[in-house]
Amino acid sequence: MYQIDFNHPVSVYFVGIGGSGMSSLAEILANAGFRVSGSDRSRSAYTDMLEAKGVTVFYGQRAENITDTIDCAVFTSAVPKDNPELLALHEKNIPCMTRAELMGQVMKHYDTPIAVSGTHGKTTTTSMIGEILLKAGLDPTLSVGGILKTIGGNFRLGRSGYFVAEADEYTNSFLHFFPRIGIILNIEEDHPDFFKDLADIRRSFRKFAQLLPADGCLIINDAIPNREEITNGLPCRVITYGTGPEADYYSGDISYDETGCPSFTLYSPGHAPRELALQVRGEHNVSNALAAMALADLLSIDPRTSGEALHGYGGAARRFEYKGTVGGVTIIDDFAHHPTEIAATLKAAANYPHKTLWCVFQPHTYTRTKALLKEFARALTLADRIVLADIYPSREPVSLGVTLGISSKVLQQEIQSLGKTCDYFSTFDEIENFLLENCIKGDLLITMGAGDVLKIGENLLGN
Repeated sequence: MYQIDFNHPVSVYFVGIGGSGMSSLAEILANAGFRVSGSDRSRSAYTDMLEAKGVTVFYGQRAENITDTIDCAVFTSAVPKDNPELLALHEKNIPCMTRAELMGQVMKHYDTPIAVSGTHGKTTTTSMIGEILLKAGLDPTLSVGGILKTIGGNFRLGRSGYFVAEADEYTNSFLHFFPRIGIILNIEEDHPDFFKDLADIRRSFRKFAQLLPADGCLIINDAIPNREEITNGLPCRVITYGTGPEADYYSGDISYDETGCPSFTLYSPGHAPRELALQVRGEHNVSNALAAMALADLLSIDPRTSGEALHGYGGAARRFEYKGTVGGVTIIDDFAHHPTEIAATLKAAANYPHKTLWCVFQPHTYTRTKALLKEFARALTLADRIVLADIYPSREPVSLGVTLGISSKVLQQEIQSLGKTCDYFSTFDEIENFLLENCIKGDLLITMGAGDVLKIGENLLGN
């Protein structure tokens, strides 16, 4: 595999430079003196930030973008093998590496690389940790899978030895990392287009845990079923967190304010009980905060500083993000695209003031929708009214939906079989018109999914 040498910067091309992970790596190399360029299908906030820093970005992926001046290239697992740029790179024998391989090489240049993994909650927990390290004056480098308002983007380049990044299990990307501290938030079935089953996913998380050195540490959710299968025999220190005293860190006395934000008591070894209050909603964020506090204590950060940082954290973009109010209807946007995430978000919304809770859901990928169809239906019934958009295919060809016999209409039927009213429309225009006719003052409308469903709320607000 090609090795990046930070002492000898070269020309690096990113195929799919506009992704959250790719754009942060591109920025790291650009700041280190590398000549960085790349391409993506369309303009985004990430590409705008890169262009402002002098990075050349091509819109549209074409073979002619690949020139002999490129020394190496980086691509993501989402790039198909017949991508014209990838084919041109191979034809020119230009060395290539995956985003995960480059991230692993970058990690080696930091004293304390911290990798946050789990099926859900990676972006929020990474953001919480970032807030704590920033308030503690530790000047970290941060790579977040979403826009964090505090740093004005998804990436911050620090000057210390602390590097915090999300560790994605898809295609076993996180197995290319070199963390000193690892966090496992949860392990559930997902990415059926890559993993065979839940056992296959658990094996990958076990391998991730085994990456940690003897002087490192694993922070893990004690609620993970058969957690010992992941942690037994590890040479590193293991810290657990959860909801009961069997874990090292656990919460108690959870209560919610008038907008659904939780307060709780934190119990942990070596500390008196601590009272914490969050400005992000849902019990799942109490769990994320426990992981962040366990890390803060591990790094010997003053508990008061950690608590204040968590209280000041207002959430990352697309995580129960308030978008605005129109006609007395409050519009929230959320990235949830897995049944567990959907349930957590809708349960959090139940504590938010509203008359009718509307959920406009855009399923993400055919394989995930097919594999978790019944789970999606049950989770969505937590909303009062459900509206479905077409499945967002992401990396999958549209023809796969036909092959698998899966569509939003199939999900609609599954929801209706549970006795819940569910509407489906094939276009965003139809959905927007339906909402304008049916939502009334005092309703709460959540646009939900990992695709472009947020445009519906933005259009309703006139943004």
